Amino acid sequence: MNATSPARLPSRSRGRWTLIALFGVFFGAMALAGVLRFSGWQPTAHRNTGQLLQPPADLRALPPTLADGQPYPWNPNERTWRILVAPSASCTSECVTLSQGLGKVWQLFGHNADNVEILWLGTPPAEVQGMPALRALRAQPDLRAALPAVDDAAGTPVYVIDPNGFVIMRYAPGFDMAGLRKDLATLLKLK
Repeated sequence: MNATSPARLPSRSRGRWTLIALFGVFFGAMALAGVLRFSGWQPTAHRNTGQLLQPPADLRALPPTLADGQPYPWNPNERTWRILVAPSASCTSECVTLSQGLGKVWQLFGHNADNVEILWLGTPPAEVQGMPALRALRAQPDLRAALPAVDDAAGTPVYVIDPNGFVIMRYAPGFDMAGLRKDLATLLKLK
């Protein structure tokens, strides 16, 4: 006969409540993580500074032409990321400041700088024409028109293009250069 002694009842009950509490904590944490994930929340450290384009703009059918007339192939095998600037004709002092900031961002990549190029649609400011990463492109209206929100009244936006020729991020005029550097540094790790 299996009789339960009165002294064992509280112990068994306490063990069950402990087990139920452990299940509650475990599954509650999973439920909270799921709610946060599917609501779109991300920790600040993992957020992009630029606007992630959904869907990305496909420039593969619009290969750029360098200022000297040579074609500029996307060449995804080289794993080169691009920063594209497509300023309006009226961009003057703002473009000088922007180009100098982009030159500093490029230099800060150090040994990864070889994997980043700066494409300038049109004639770049004279102050940065000697920068090693700068590739001046001929003005191409069809390429410019394919860029999302390129004619921003606030100024000149900047774009990040992946090695395949997809525009994946847009930076609004007046953006923080440190944010561009952080986002691109993250992308360079994806090799």
